[in-house]
Amino acid sequence: MYRRVLGAATAAALTLGLAGAAPAPPHRPAAPGVEVWVTTPDGTELLHQRPSVAFHPGASTRTTVTVDPGQTFQRMDGFGASVTDSSAAVLSALPPADRDAALRRLFDPAEGIGISMVRQPVGSSDFTAAAAHYTYDDVPAGQSDFALSRFSIAHDEQQILPLLRRARSLNPELKVVATPWSPPAWMKTGDSLLEGKLKDDPAVYDAYARYLVKFVQAYAAAGVPVDYLTVQNEPQNRKPNAYPGTDLTAEQEEKVVEALGPLLAKASPRTKILGYDHNWATHPDDVRNTPPGEDPETDYPYRLLDSDAAKWLAGTAYHCYAGDPSAQSALHEAHPDKGIWFTECSGSHGPDDTAAQTFRGTLTWHARNLTVGATRNWAKSVLNWNIALDEHDGPHNGGCGTCTALLTVHGDGGVSTGAEYYTIGHLSKFVRPGAVRIASTSFGTPAGTGS
Repeated sequence: MYRRVLGAATAAALTLGLAGAAPAPPHRPAAPGVEVWVTTPDGTELLHQRPSVAFHPGASTRTTVTVDPGQTFQRMDGFGASVTDSSAAVLSALPPADRDAALRRLFDPAEGIGISMVRQPVGSSDFTAAAAHYTYDDVPAGQSDFALSRFSIAHDEQQILPLLRRARSLNPELKVVATPWSPPAWMKTGDSLLEGKLKDDPAVYDAYARYLVKFVQAYAAAGVPVDYLTVQNEPQNRKPNAYPGTDLTAEQEEKVVEALGPLLAKASPRTKILGYDHNWATHPDDVRNTPPGEDPETDYPYRLLDSDAAKWLAGTAYHCYAGDPSAQSALHEAHPDKGIWFTECSGSHGPDDTAAQTFRGTLTWHARNLTVGATRNWAKSVLNWNIALDEHDGPHNGGCGTCTALLTVHGDGGVSTGAEYYTIGHLSKFVRPGAVRIASTSFGTPAGTGS
C-alpha cells in the first residue's frame, strides 16, 4: 500500500502512526491533523482520502513515519509527464468537452492532480503519430540549412501547442523541460534522424545551438515558455529501435553546451540547461553497442560537470531504465552546487500481463523508485513519459510497444487512468513547486537520502 501523508510538524522530530495515533493528553494543545491519501495495488482505493490522523512526538508500537523539519534538502520544481506527439494525437481526437475534462484531470490543481511540469520533445521521438519522423528544419537528403531559413514549429501548432496552452491556463505554475531526440539530419553523420553522430564541426555545433535557441524563442512566442533544456535525449543510446536518436559523446555534448550557453543566456535567461538526460547507470546495451576502441563513458555526467561547459549547466537529468536512484545522491555529493532533475520513466507491461498485473507492478515500482526514491535522492522533479496513449499503448513510430501512460483513451472515447496517474498524482496534487523536502523515514528506513 502506498500512502501519501501531509501535515505540518511542530517539533524537530515527530512520529506519525499511519494506522492511527494516540490522542493528545488533555493538558497539551491538539496535535496538527495529517491528511491520509491512499492508492492500493489492487485499485480498490485510488487517491482516496481516509480519515485524518495526528502528529505526536515520541516512539510508537505502530508502523510509523518520522519527519524532521530541522533537516532540509532540495527545493521541488514540479511533477508530470510528456505531451508527446502521440499524446497530443489521442487527446486531440476527443470531442472538445471530453478533451477539456481529460486535461482538467491532469492539470487542474483542484479538480485533478495538478501536474506542474511537462517534458516536451524537440521534434520527433518514438511516440510520434505521423508516419515520418521530423525536426523543425528538415531539408532533402544531401542539402543543408546553416542559416536555419526553413525553421518552423508549424507541426506543433496543429495539436501540441494548443494542449500546452490549455494546460498552462489550468495550472499557471506549469514548467516546461524541452529535449531533442535528434538534431536535423543534415547536422549528422549518415544524414538520418535514426542513429548517427553529430558532425564534429564547429559550424555544426554553432548551427545546432542556434536551432535550439530558435525553438525556445518560438515556443515562448507561442505562449509556452521553456524553463529547462537538455541537448540530447539518452546520448549513449547508440542503437535506438527505429526512432530518432544520436550517439553524442560527453566531449561533443560539452561542445554543444559551450556553443549554446552564451546564446541562450542572452536570448532566454529563464531557460536553464541540463546535462546528460540518461539513466542512473549506463545501460548494458549502451556499453555493448559502443564502437570498438571507444570509451563507453560510464562516468558521463561526472565528465560534464568536471568540464569547462559546467558553468552553463544548472545540473543533471536522469532516467530510470538502468541503475537505481542512489546514483543521484552520489553525483550530488561530488557536485553539491548543481541540481538534479528526474526527467523520464515509463510504466510498462509484459506480453502476457493482465491489466491488474500492469497496474500493481507499475504502481509499486514507481512509488518506491520515483515517488520516494528519486525525490529522496535529490531530484527536484519527477517526470514520467507519455501523458496519454490509446488502448494499444500507441500510436508510436518505432521504440517502445509496451509503454503505458497516465491516461488511456479508448476506442469508444472513454478515458481511464493508469498507475502512473496515481504515482505522479501523489506528488503533484500535494507538493507545490517551491516546496522544500525535509527529512523523513519510510517505515523505519533512515531519515536521510536513502530510498
